[in-house]
Amino acid sequence: MASTFSPTVFENVACQTTNNTNSVNSTVPDCNLTIDPLNMTIMLPEPSYYPVYYRIIGTTFQGLIFLIGVLGNIMVVIVVTKTRSMLTPTNCYLVSLSLADLMVLMASVPNEVLSYYLLGDEWIWGRAGCIIFIFLQYLGINASSLSITAFTVERYIAICHPMKAQLVCTVNRAKKIIIGVWLFACLYCSPWLFLTKTVPIYYKGYENMETCTFALSREHYLGYFFADLVLFYIFPLLLSCVLYGLIARILFTSEIPRNVAKGSSLPKDSRKNSNTSARVQVVKMLAVVVAVFATLWLPYRTLVVYNSFAKERYMEPWFLMFCKTMIFINSAINPILYNAMSVKFRRAFKRTLSCRQKQHCRRGPYCSDVETTQYLPSTLNTATTRATSCRIEKLQQI
Repeated sequence: MASTFSPTVFENVACQTTNNTNSVNSTVPDCNLTIDPLNMTIMLPEPSYYPVYYRIIGTTFQGLIFLIGVLGNIMVVIVVTKTRSMLTPTNCYLVSLSLADLMVLMASVPNEVLSYYLLGDEWIWGRAGCIIFIFLQYLGINASSLSITAFTVERYIAICHPMKAQLVCTVNRAKKIIIGVWLFACLYCSPWLFLTKTVPIYYKGYENMETCTFALSREHYLGYFFADLVLFYIFPLLLSCVLYGLIARILFTSEIPRNVAKGSSLPKDSRKNSNTSARVQVVKMLAVVVAVFATLWLPYRTLVVYNSFAKERYMEPWFLMFCKTMIFINSAINPILYNAMSVKFRRAFKRTLSCRQKQHCRRGPYCSDVETTQYLPSTLNTATTRATSCRIEKLQQI
């Protein structure tokens, strides 16, 4: 059965550009054609589809991952941008990560599920769709990796160099770094705007079909693939291992200088323990994000390296589905990790859902969404009011 995988980030290309001088008609691409050596006639392949059970399994799991991932990442963006106490440098990088994961899911999963029901390697979105979807997939993946690297460096500076962090680890600087991350990712991925194309494919009884494939022979892309492997997988993981090791040494040996607020009613030791606990919680959460990223991307990265050197590429359909599903899970699981490992995120998620579902954030004559000071005419005294279910809790900054 012919593969239906297009040349997306998974490099499962069934139709590659070749120079076949034995072709009877040189105007007909030989991506999915064979020639009968006896009478030198072109043989069209039989129409082929995925088995029903393969479609059901792929659609069910990847569709569920898509829904959870899209809703979860949108919630992360809403919670961080709409909650004042959540607007920290680290959370800014997590918003960038969520946007990148959203891009991967939106550009990959619907097309992947759709491919289970199309004939052979058919591509229905034309040349523009071939260029745009592949560019967005690579852009989302690379921006995701860079965002992970950025928040790892930010946490290292904040914990291991607290004096420098007062100038470096700010929300405004985080926003500038995020803009730089996305600009670099766009420039790095821009060659994909020219490295793909659509070509006709032929099956018995079908006409006017095309597939999305490489514009050049696959050998020309090996350097690009290995640059991706080093820049957006190996280097971020090595850097993360080193920095989180240094962070752990500082946290668990209590070498962090901590400032105690003047006039605090809590004992000094109690406040130090509270600060340390909050920092450890955040570091654990971010370290798990990095570990999940490394684990879920490992099957695909291993497959890329193997197929780059093997004479016959390994393209077993079930393993390909497994590799793709792992990548989709990586783009969908981060909001779940935030809720499971961060009390602050969990409270902010619940508060946001409560405000939206129960509509307790509506303004009234004596109530506002945020804390305000009002004058009551009968007593000429000031009263402080706030919406009861939506008041902003003073949470410890991470």
